[in-house]
Amino acid sequence: MASNEEISRRDLKHVWHPCTQMHDHEQLPLVPIRRGEGIWLEDFDGKRYMDAISSWWVNLFGHAHPELNAALRQQADTLEHVILAGFTHEAIVELSERLVALAPPGLSKCFYADNGSSGIEVALKMSLHAWRNLGQAGKTRFIALENSYHGETIGALGVTDIPLFSETYRPMLQPPLRAPSPASRLPNESPIDAARRAMAAMELLLAEHAHEVAAVIVEPLIQGAAGMRMYDPIYLTLLREACDRHGVHLIADEIAVGFGRTGTLFACEQANITPDFLVLSKGLTAGYLPMSVVMTHERIYEIFYDRYDTLKGFLHSHSYTGNALAARVALASLDLFARDDVIAQNRERSRVMAEALKPLHDHPQVLEVRQTGMVAAIELVRDKATRTPYDWRERRGLAIFQAALKRGLLLRPIGNVVYFMPPYIITPEQIRWMVATAAEAIDEGLRAPAGMGSERGPAMA
Repeated sequence: MASNEEISRRDLKHVWHPCTQMHDHEQLPLVPIRRGEGIWLEDFDGKRYMDAISSWWVNLFGHAHPELNAALRQQADTLEHVILAGFTHEAIVELSERLVALAPPGLSKCFYADNGSSGIEVALKMSLHAWRNLGQAGKTRFIALENSYHGETIGALGVTDIPLFSETYRPMLQPPLRAPSPASRLPNESPIDAARRAMAAMELLLAEHAHEVAAVIVEPLIQGAAGMRMYDPIYLTLLREACDRHGVHLIADEIAVGFGRTGTLFACEQANITPDFLVLSKGLTAGYLPMSVVMTHERIYEIFYDRYDTLKGFLHSHSYTGNALAARVALASLDLFARDDVIAQNRERSRVMAEALKPLHDHPQVLEVRQTGMVAAIELVRDKATRTPYDWRERRGLAIFQAALKRGLLLRPIGNVVYFMPPYIITPEQIRWMVATAAEAIDEGLRAPAGMGSERGPAMA
């Protein structure tokens, strides 16, 4: 039987890993995973790790879920894939019907792509193209929030505001207009006041630039890659009203926060709004297969609906668009939501997580503990009184990651922010163990010698 050491040695000969400085693996061992079951991952040496981050935020119901596995097997025996141009199949039709029934009212059309970044590309292109079809070809710019992250394809990276990801590729990108983030609060400022202050700045941008702006794009309620920065739903309510007044589309990037992460099935529900484009991925297939969908309303669809020779059609495609295997497992995931009343159960899990996190509020190196639904974050600082952060070169997040792994817990801090985004099958006892173990790892990681290398960037991402 293969060992961790053997799999790692073979891997490093040929595999270039994402979001990784490969030089680190001269010192930092890879973690080869042999199997997954429920909330646990197991390596080739038999050690288990609790997956507290849902394997990069995608896994909803644990690994190797029996019902999701069965749905996948059944679909594989029938139809694995067929071109979606000019053809269709039952799974994609049923999935579209179910999504339309669940999504914010008015979103009646589903356009599928392969992953989250590709879904953002679709939404950006569809917005710009719609204005062009309406004779407003000058509306070619986008407004995005400071600290936003929307993906790493060219259009998505253009509206991303995390220099670690975007700065190198600046010559390839179309710069957006940047609006202050509602998640950036002043000392002692309430979330609602921060949202209103940020919205006042957005109003000024729209008033000046609406004639050239196609859409505003936001991550509703949580800016994930920025360190799980959270904001009040009132911002989305006011933003929807402002976009309507100024004649600008609203794109809601719910790739990370959709499907129950924030306490409702979709984050937009908490603001009682319907965006012009809702982008979903990650949890769409419960973490099983890559798939994204852009949902929009009839008014957008009708702008493209014309004879072929008018060139108004939306000619965007991916080879695996509407994949039958992905669609079938997405349907099985929606069945679990309905049968087990997952959103209601998550409210109790969220309460338990909040209780477990209480002792960390008083930790001398914890600036803030924040939580929205099933997402919680702990922001660490060198000095709490002065809000002085740890220097990224100290790589405190990496030290905490290693300390947690040693204890059987998979965390992946974002810089100096430790976060939890566990699968929805986690029990109250497991939540308490997860938080207590993370607290031990934080203390060990903050005591560790500073730094592991000198590459540019945060401790982890």
